[in-house]
Amino acid sequence: MSLYQRLNEVNQPAGGEKPGATGPGSGSRRDPVLDELRQRVHAHLIEELGPILYDKRLGEDDLRRRVHEQLLQTLQAERAPLSAADKAQLIQDVSDDILGYGPIDKLLKEEAVTEVMVNGPSTVFVERNGRIEKDAATFVDSEHLRRIIDKIVSEVGRRIDESTPMVDARLPDGSRVNAIISPLAIGGPYLTIRKFATDPLQVDDLIRFGSINAHAARFLQACIVGKLNVLVSGGTGTGKTTMLNVLSSFIPSDERIVTIEDAKELQLHQDHVLSLEARPPNIEGRGEVTIRDLVKNSLRMRPDRIVIGECRSGEALDMLQAMNTGHDGSLTTLHSNSPRDALSRLETLVLMAGFDLPVRAIREQVSSAVDLIVQLSRLRDGTRRVTHIAEVQGMEGDVITLQDIFLFDFGMGVDEHGKFRGHLKATGVRPKFTEKLADLGIRLGPEVFSLEGGRRAVGRG
Repeated sequence: MSLYQRLNEVNQPAGGEKPGATGPGSGSRRDPVLDELRQRVHAHLIEELGPILYDKRLGEDDLRRRVHEQLLQTLQAERAPLSAADKAQLIQDVSDDILGYGPIDKLLKEEAVTEVMVNGPSTVFVERNGRIEKDAATFVDSEHLRRIIDKIVSEVGRRIDESTPMVDARLPDGSRVNAIISPLAIGGPYLTIRKFATDPLQVDDLIRFGSINAHAARFLQACIVGKLNVLVSGGTGTGKTTMLNVLSSFIPSDERIVTIEDAKELQLHQDHVLSLEARPPNIEGRGEVTIRDLVKNSLRMRPDRIVIGECRSGEALDMLQAMNTGHDGSLTTLHSNSPRDALSRLETLVLMAGFDLPVRAIREQVSSAVDLIVQLSRLRDGTRRVTHIAEVQGMEGDVITLQDIFLFDFGMGVDEHGKFRGHLKATGVRPKFTEKLADLGIRLGPEVFSLEGGRRAVGRG
């Protein structure tokens, strides 16, 4: 089936629905009378129930019951001639607007959806099973979308308006939210939601999905327990945070862990975890607390491990210094396309700290601080795979030397469905730090690094 045919199917209303029905499945065929009625009923409910909607003492079931009762009363007062199907759809739409997140509420509850991208009121895309596709959900107009954005950001004490037209926030379940409105968003507002897994993936899930093999997972676990400093690298949407979450789960439960993030996403189950979250400036431009501020503060909190959600600025220098001054076993992520690019980007981030440091001094810091780079990629077939696990060996002249321990085999091609046949394979090289791990009582057998061992591990995964 062609892409054109698939898009046509996506845009067709579901069977049995009326052309004028609203909500998911309705595509662009909206009934303006129903939309106007929905807006009127919505406004009336806000006016009647305003204080109750934000009363933390009221349980979710009680709140839903009160909204439903008031909604039925309002519809009776309207005396609008509605069919049973239209009335049920109207009740559902208004309930989603008041209690949830409007037309995208169902998408946020759908397990197969990992990302929701709202490109203005009439266009919604979702990512399902690694593939981006257009959804039939639409908003009434820009004001309707703005109300949903305002609701999301107000729940976490953030604000968005013409003076601050961009915002990063999160839903109560931890899902990452970015919103941008006019005058910056032409044709917007735009809303992007990266969903937070209710049941976070574990290492066994990654092995089952083929993202990694069993021997590579055993190797990474040994590196984390052995307190090596690990950098997780990859592009947008490649699964860096998921991998960071999995690696953090290997940290022994008797260690004190400080996590530092822009918006809290990591889900660590150890007992001794302190989670810190950055804060943007207020409307007066004051009160900002950056990732770098939190990294500096964390050094005074007696951490055994520091886990930074993402290095994207001058905090990279403070992170390297922490790794070099007794905080072994620290973890972070950054955006790059390969392990070599990750080192170059790390140099650039260190220079953003504002110090005029020689490049060689920065590279020496990086080579002595970072032990391992885990590279992730999202392949053309929609899967997310670990493509490199590389050891940082040190300096040769002015160049940091890397040694691949595991590599993804792209040479196996693709099958008839467009899926990559390849998998992660050991290169046969034992990293230099295996002696350090052995001194700590962590021994890795030769099968972990043998070429045949890599193939057998994938077969079992």
